[in-house]
Amino acid sequence: MSTAVNKGQAPYYYVPGPSRHPVMASIGLFFVILGAGQWVNGSSWAPYALAFGLVWWLVVLKQWFSQAIGESESGLYSDRIDVSFRWSMAWFIFSEVMFFGAFFGALYWARLHVLPSLGNIENALLWPDFKAIWPSEMAGATGSPAGTVEPFRTMGPWPLPTINTALLLTSGVTLTVAHHALRENHRGKCIAFMWMTVLLGVAFLICQGYEYYEAYAHLNLKLTSGIYGSTFFMLTGFHGMHVFVGMLMLLFITLRLQKGHFTPERHFGFEGAAWYWHFVDVVWLGLYVVVYWL
Repeated sequence: MSTAVNKGQAPYYYVPGPSRHPVMASIGLFFVILGAGQWVNGSSWAPYALAFGLVWWLVVLKQWFSQAIGESESGLYSDRIDVSFRWSMAWFIFSEVMFFGAFFGALYWARLHVLPSLGNIENALLWPDFKAIWPSEMAGATGSPAGTVEPFRTMGPWPLPTINTALLLTSGVTLTVAHHALRENHRGKCIAFMWMTVLLGVAFLICQGYEYYEAYAHLNLKLTSGIYGSTFFMLTGFHGMHVFVGMLMLLFITLRLQKGHFTPERHFGFEGAAWYWHFVDVVWLGLYVVVYWL
């Protein structure tokens, strides 16, 4: 947090005035979602809408973060604000647990309940060639209850998912080293390991982008590839989005460290980003086991 001398001593609870940032950020996210949704449906204008929304959103985030940093560095945040930040971040991560829990639940239900019910005796009369083996759509064409699912191959754990696992686990280690360095007031060491963490996050995103290219170009695995394709891209895609957001958080924290922000005693901005990044790591481990191995 701030290095101001009155930091943590303010006897009040600072409440910022009305802000345009939430509405402006929502506008950017609207175009991001609109563009992404229409892109997968083949609209020619969708990539431009996605790019516009992403740039808009990033500009708003830059302005929003700059305002919050200015408030912090001017000594407006007291110990009460620090406690509020910690509770807010904890509840936010809990909401993210519920978010991913819904998608993991959908995958569980499809595999262990829906698929066996499609393979029972009654449905065997309708789809005699269908075999209740995950993923059932691999049979393709005539034998599938889906009817029109093209044959595809699944994405195995090697090599890209395993490489990505190593990248994220390593980033968790470098982030922890950076945190300990900050607590010991070794700012140079902290900054160096933070840059390593950011670069590992970027490497993860590059590998996942290449993985998607391989899925579409060589495995014929798409969002339209039945329930397997839908759950695969929804789980890994939303996780990739969270990695992107976490990487931005760590990047801003690193730039703040270079400007001399945070102290060994007060640095929840750093800790909040670290909490989020470790959560992203844990979710990926679940994805790696459930999606790629099982």
